[in-house]
Amino acid sequence: MTGRGDSIAPFYVMEVMKAAAQREADGNDVMHMEVGEPGTGAPPQAIAAAHAALDAGVHLGYTDALGLLSLRARIAQHYLTAYGLDIDVGRIVVTTGSSAGFVLSFLAAFEDGARIGSVEPGYPAYRNTANALGFTPVSIPVTAETRFQPTPALLDASPDLDGLVIASPANPTGTMLDRPALQAVVDWCAAHHVCLISDEIYHGITFGDPAVTAAALTEDAIIINSFSKYFSMTGWRIGWMVVPADLVSAVERLAQNLYISAPALSQHAALAVFDATVELDEKVAGYRRNRDLLLRELPKAGFKKIAPVDGAFYMFADVSELTDNAQEFCHKMLAEAGVATTPGIDFDPDRGKQFLRFSISRDFATMEEAARRLRIWQKTRI
Repeated sequence: MTGRGDSIAPFYVMEVMKAAAQREADGNDVMHMEVGEPGTGAPPQAIAAAHAALDAGVHLGYTDALGLLSLRARIAQHYLTAYGLDIDVGRIVVTTGSSAGFVLSFLAAFEDGARIGSVEPGYPAYRNTANALGFTPVSIPVTAETRFQPTPALLDASPDLDGLVIASPANPTGTMLDRPALQAVVDWCAAHHVCLISDEIYHGITFGDPAVTAAALTEDAIIINSFSKYFSMTGWRIGWMVVPADLVSAVERLAQNLYISAPALSQHAALAVFDATVELDEKVAGYRRNRDLLLRELPKAGFKKIAPVDGAFYMFADVSELTDNAQEFCHKMLAEAGVATTPGIDFDPDRGKQFLRFSISRDFATMEEAARRLRIWQKTRI
């Protein structure tokens, strides 16, 4: 028996994770730089709110398909505080993580076979989700020349798009679109009647200027965000969308049928996490410290071509001068140096053999030790 799942590419990082787990089971340590999640769990405020809901006997059954009204209102308040935007609560949808947000967005906005573009290197779930749902993923190759982000010129070379997914800060590169660059993409989509979906799950994790939300530039874009990255609630599976008014009904009906509602306990916990910004910003400061360390130390280990690290917690390195097979290179790095990283083929099937991604979200001591091991390892390879 076969289905659409047979055409979906695997995450090659899972092979690295499996090999890393085996190495640890054999009694060897691993410096983990492969997993794209915060190095620490949910803030105490979120955990306390979950305990309080359980202790108080709060009903934890199904909620409204759009989410708890109190949480949606708190998300709206976040947009006012963080971006100065007055977002109608009626346009906010709480989702089962950002992953559900993409499924709901694609199904609500596009007809069968629609062509949905995303850049490569980029997050593979964009194309894989589109493919699994019966849409046509369109690769838009980007390079360091455009900071691995789309431009109107690149979009002109990708005709007949029905939708475009962008991410700023981006996974795996960590690069961002500044306001003029984002405005140019928004204007291009409007001129070409292309539905824009803006993945903003790494907002809050930036190392210079704050990220610009597409919601500040247009009400026609679909905004997807999550409590997983900045808010450190990865396993709670809770996120949100801001959708155009004319899509709310379709999204609601789809959510009712596909998910019923996001997890109730996670919604109560998420309500409290907005009060944890002091602690969360300290985590971001830790990511910045890791970034600064590795920008100094990784070139000493031969990793000299690194994409601009504007935000998120990744460093994307061109290793074409070191290897012609990043997947094999990552396996050797793990086996010989005890450092786990992600091969670039997860993010770009065609050109990914010359790239790898470092996740920099673990503690500073782990980053220091990883850098030390990589310096020694590269010396042994010369």
